[in-house]
Amino acid sequence: MRGRVNRTLILDIISAVARFYMAYIWIRAGVSKLGSRVEVVQSVEGYDIFSPTWAQWIATVIAPLEIAGGILLLLGVFLRKSGWLSTIVITLFIVGIAQAWARGLAIDCGCFGPADPTTLGMNYLKTILRDLVYIFLSLWTAFRPFKKFAIYP
Repeated sequence: MRGRVNRTLILDIISAVARFYMAYIWIRAGVSKLGSRVEVVQSVEGYDIFSPTWAQWIATVIAPLEIAGGILLLLGVFLRKSGWLSTIVITLFIVGIAQAWARGLAIDCGCFGPADPTTLGMNYLKTILRDLVYIFLSLWTAFRPFKKFAIYP
């Protein structure tokens, strides 16, 4: 019995870390973009995927959506759906980063706001590996959400 309690406790701790850390990541990413619309537009345009009109639209909605996603995780609203949505969005980010890397574009992902102007591009592999960790945490939340302190799990 004791081994089972410890296992459950460990899984609960991992679930709590996954949920609250991803809430922090989404809120941090969104807040870092607030008030930096021009830089966010430039980051989106750097991927060379979207038209200028789409880049403007994405730059307008991305920060509020990231903050909203983080708040949903923080408050514990639709945890499984939030985990799946987080997984899908991060996967799309990875696809965008990978295509830029494959095409030899020197861009900043724009993930956490405007880049340091003294740097040229990002470390693509490091960014993709980081995002794979975020996918793991998001999937963990989708499959085993931490329901304590949740408004509507």
